[in-house]
Parts: sequence; structure tokens; C-alpha cells
Amino acid sequence: MNIMFVHQNMPGQYRELVQWLAERREHKIYFLTQRKNPPKIEGVETRIYKPHHAPKKEAYGLSKVWEEATGAGFGAAIAGQQLEQKEGFKPDLIVGHVGWGELTFFKQVWPDVPIIGFFEYYYRLHGGPVNFDPDEPVNEHTPFLLHARNAVPAANITTVDRGISPTKWQRDCFPPEMHSKIYVCHDGIRTDKLVPNPKATLKLGRIDKLQTCDDEIITYMARNLERMRGFHQFMRALPDILEARPNARVLIIGGNEVSYGAKNKKPGGLRGEMEAEVGDRVDWSRVHFLGQVPYEDYQKIIQISRCHIYMTMPFVLSWSLLETMSMEATIVASDVEPVREAMTHGETGLLVDFHNPAALAQQVIDVLERPEDFAHLGPAARKHVIAEYDFLTKCLPEHIAEMNALLPQDKQINMPD
Repeated sequence: MNIMFVHQNMPGQYRELVQWLAERREHKIYFLTQRKNPPKIEGVETRIYKPHHAPKKEAYGLSKVWEEATGAGFGAAIAGQQLEQKEGFKPDLIVGHVGWGELTFFKQVWPDVPIIGFFEYYYRLHGGPVNFDPDEPVNEHTPFLLHARNAVPAANITTVDRGISPTKWQRDCFPPEMHSKIYVCHDGIRTDKLVPNPKATLKLGRIDKLQTCDDEIITYMARNLERMRGFHQFMRALPDILEARPNARVLIIGGNEVSYGAKNKKPGGLRGEMEAEVGDRVDWSRVHFLGQVPYEDYQKIIQISRCHIYMTMPFVLSWSLLETMSMEATIVASDVEPVREAMTHGETGLLVDFHNPAALAQQVIDVLERPEDFAHLGPAARKHVIAEYDFLTKCLPEHIAEMNALLPQDKQINMPD
């Protein structure tokens, strides 16, 4: 069978699915992306496409996102036409992300080819990150700008034959009339690879001694250190944590760029702003900013963590939360709806008010003071992730079943016994 994946930042949410399909060596797989240096996956033909058009900086705000999306969609459609004309490749199935408009015009290229679209988020004024943090007030134009962004998924719900959202909370962000077309299934976590390891060790640059599970390590991770993932609240909790726990060290994973929202204009970005705010109340010799680390090192960091902090506004759930649960971390997380879908307070983790850094600090201190009282959380978290989010046993069969439902019998994907 011929399968075409489309994602501007290959592999995106399809990291595990594409790899599994390629390893089967039963399908011809192409991946369209804008990423200039995409990862090489054996058995996958990668083709880079360019948007046909990009809006100017001064473009009208209410239509700017749609203008950008149509430019990306038309560019992807042209690339698809070239695949058929120059390489003889016509997909039997298209799988891609709708958020940037890349799927918008494929039915004009191949009307008979089924499409499964990833519906990640529908913007709204209440119940999501907008209007959630008092540090980021909205203005009178915000409702109009948010609704204008939704033109892209609204157009694509008629383009796709089937939609997918990774969590119920994300699916429920979309209007009720769209729900019947969107199935809920996570991308999947490789719990067979993301395991606890009590023998893990880590070398930190400024310390000669290897760090292990015997050390009092606190961890925080985000792709980038920003408000959406509660970095500012985490930093505000640090003075109390470090004062109460004089032997603790804090390992912080994350870049200083912007994944969500506007760029912080303060010197040093949000990190610089928060360092200035907490100032000399923090013992910086025990705080380690590690940047974006290799995946193998990230696993070691979580495996030696005594307490992992996951803060987020109500938004798309990070893979890292489920990954750290799979590695049996004791997690203190923000008490918001998408987190509550994956974690239960006192059973698989601990939930605190996002807006209360003092409560966050006290919960972390409690974990470090009385680890035996919370020792059940990590194993229970791993058990839950295996049951609900494991890629091979839970998510993969559901995705394959949805794909096969759109295909004739002779094109369907075989699952191993």
C-alpha cells in the first residue's frame, strides 16, 4: 500500500507510527514536510515542500493565519501532484496534521483518496490557556482573533474522511458537531523503552560526583522555558524548595526559544526575567539549566529524579508527562483538566494549583521529606500509562483499525499476531 504522511515538522505526532510501518517493509511510504533537515527513517521517502505563499508582516490579523494556511496547503498539494507526475506515487491513504493547513487541498488532487487528519486544538476564550494566566491579560480583539484561527480546522473537517485527537479534552475543545468525525487515541508511548532504572547515573558539568537515585534531584522539563508550561510558576517556587532542602539539586531541561505565544522581550527571555525576579533568594550553584538534551540523557535525568515537576496551562498534553509516568517518576503537576485526564491526585501523581507557587513548593518539599509516603505513585503511574497509552498494545491497534476502515480489503494493513 502507498501511504503519504504530511507534517511541517517531520515526524511530529507520527514518530512511532511511521517507524513501525516502515519496519514492516510492506508499504511504500512518503513523508511531505517543510523541515529543512528532516530525520532519516529507513524505508521512508522524505520530500520537502515549500509553501506557495506566505502573508506579509502587515497582513490583516483576522485573515493572516488562514492566508498562511492556504499557502502551505497549496504548496503541499503541488508537491503531491509532482510526486505522481514525476515519481509515479499516488497514495492510497493520506495521514497528516490539519493545524497548518497542509491537508486543505488534497481532495482537489486526489478526490478518491481517504484522509485522516490530526485535530490538535480549537481556540477559545475560556477553558484553555487564553484568559487563564493573570500575567497575560486579553484585550477586546482577542475573541475575534481566536475565532479567526479556527477557520483552518473548520475547513479541514470537511476535507478529511476521519479526524483524530490524542486526548478527550482536546477533542472536546472542538464544537460538538465535529466530535462524531474525530476519534480519540493518543500517539502512543513506548513503555517498553521508557522504563525505570535504579542504576542510572548522570554526569553534571560542574560536579565531579556522578548523580544517582541516591541524590536529591528535582527535575523540570519543557521543550522551551515559557509561560504556557508554567516555567514562571516553577521558578517562583524554587526559593522555598531550595531553602527547605539544602541538599537538593534542580535539573532544568528546555530551550530559551518560543513554542507558544509571543516572544518575551526581556533580556534573556522568560528565563532572564524569572532569574531577575527570584534573584538572590535562590542558591544558583544548585540549579542546572541543561538546555535541550539528547533523548538518552533525558531518560537518565528522569530515572534519577526524586521529584519531577510538570506545570502547564490547560493546553495540549505534553508527551513528557506520559513518558515520565512510564519511567515511574514521582510527579507534581498542575491541576488542570488535560492533566487530570491522564493523572489522578494521590493515585498516580500529585496535583497543585497552577497559580499557587507556594503550594507547589510545599508539595515538592513534602515529597522530598517523606518519600516513603509517595513511593506508590510512580509504579501506579507506569501501570496506568501501559494500560491507556502504550503504543504497541493500545494505541497502534486503534490507529490501524481506523486506517483500515477507510481502505479496501486488499489494501489493509496487517497487524502481527
